[in-house]
Amino acid sequence: MPSASTAISLATSSPSPDKSEPARAQLPALLNGLHRLLANELGITRDIVAHAGTKGDVSESRWIEMLKNHLPARYQVNKAFVIDSKNECSDQLDIVIHDRQYSPFVLKHDSALYVPAESVYAAFEVKQEMSGEEIAYAAKKIESVRGLHRTSIPIPHAGGTYPPKEPQHILGGLLCLRSSWSPPFGKPFEKAINGVYGAGCLEIGCAAENGVFEVEYSDSVSAAISVQTPEGPLAYFLLRLIARLQTMATVPSLDMMAYARWLDTDEIN
Repeated sequence: MPSASTAISLATSSPSPDKSEPARAQLPALLNGLHRLLANELGITRDIVAHAGTKGDVSESRWIEMLKNHLPARYQVNKAFVIDSKNECSDQLDIVIHDRQYSPFVLKHDSALYVPAESVYAAFEVKQEMSGEEIAYAAKKIESVRGLHRTSIPIPHAGGTYPPKEPQHILGGLLCLRSSWSPPFGKPFEKAINGVYGAGCLEIGCAAENGVFEVEYSDSVSAAISVQTPEGPLAYFLLRLIARLQTMATVPSLDMMAYARWLDTDEIN
């Protein structure tokens, strides 16, 4: 048995550092690293693509890829139209976040995707710069999704059957590289946000170079706007988006046969 002095020596001696073991990072460093990763995945397309239309296309695809890479696997992310069982269709949305489990089918015609309204959690428009015109445009596009009909049927489980779930509010937002205003979220921004309401309201958005906004609407004259300008706005936006999606739980189980009836010749004619 070692002597007391030997025991003290063993307890206080430091092992040789293992250079193969990575350094332990603190949470702020990890989150800043996440922001840099997201920024790298997003790219600053405005500076490298000359054609205005192409700039928008590249930006949309990169936002989609970024969200696909980092949202939980229960969500799908696509540029898509949204359809309902009454044969109505939304405008095309730059980003639709939709369900994988209870609304599994996505239809394709030529190069366009069509997602059933029941499956949608959130819809976003993507623009290079945030402005009053772009906020109003995004609101109109999102309104076209929220106005669609959504079915809901009972869900069988081991102990019986869950009743049909009430369709939930679809989250709407705007994603940009930067704000066109200076300061980015001043009075003109607030005026533009308060100019959209009802089915066109925007609850969350990000200007990748400036910060993140969230909006709570009520019956009062002005919406409650919260703006965050952290060191890593993209990482903050991703975490806030996931948090808001978590509160929405799972979308309703859609009535497949409400869609299938359109295969009937009489209905098509």
